[in-house]
Amino acid sequence: MIGLGTYAFFWRHQATLPDGSPGEPIDLPEMLRRSSRLGAEVFQICDYAPLHGLSAAKVRDLRVLAADLGLALELGTRGVQPAHLSTYLDLAGALEASVVRSMLFAPDSRPTLAEAERMLRASLPEFEGAGVALALETYEQIPSTDLVGLIEAIGSPSLGICLDPANGVAALEHPRDVVERCAPYVVNIHVKDFAFARQAGWVGFELAGAPLGEGLLDYDHLVRTVDPAGRGISRIVEHWVPWQGDLAATVAIEDEWTSRNIRYLKEHA
Repeated sequence: MIGLGTYAFFWRHQATLPDGSPGEPIDLPEMLRRSSRLGAEVFQICDYAPLHGLSAAKVRDLRVLAADLGLALELGTRGVQPAHLSTYLDLAGALEASVVRSMLFAPDSRPTLAEAERMLRASLPEFEGAGVALALETYEQIPSTDLVGLIEAIGSPSLGICLDPANGVAALEHPRDVVERCAPYVVNIHVKDFAFARQAGWVGFELAGAPLGEGLLDYDHLVRTVDPAGRGISRIVEHWVPWQGDLAATVAIEDEWTSRNIRYLKEHA
């Protein structure tokens, strides 16, 4: 399945902008409607704080709206503390979400690998019983070798990887290496392209987003290696759209990339 997530609408849902001015945030129902109009099949509610403030009735309304729009739902959070994961598993049940993406570290928790293993072993029986996959994302704070080692050590059918090869570049991991290392364990993919550019004055570089097909992500290699269509793995479009100095200019680029990248994925299925 090909879809979008809250990170594809990052600037669209910010309450406060980098210059301190108020944003013009759209809500989750509007994100779902826009995603459906663009031809998405799945929507991932990822790192979206307002979700925690929704009543049970509002959560139910989201599930019904998604179903009416023909969208499957997925969830995303950060951290592996058992109580936190249990909360998200309950939300997954209420939203009929089959995937919960997470990261080992949260703002208030940085477990060692051994501590993370104990936490995950405590939580995974619930995920296995519910038939929900817990997908740990590849990112720069955890080497992908450590992430794969952790998943292999636990050996749960409900524990896998959310593959985002762009993230590890900040830790000098080559995206192709990350893809090949993680491929057997991938249950979810975040797709975003990226590129380097010289900073002003030619001192250093900036790593920022790019439209799919124009940056350094070898998407064809990712598809050949992971086979997401054959394995039923969802591909969620994300962006690293740099702030353009004002909201109108920034969301114009964000909107363009969103529609363009959905088309790209459909053309390169």
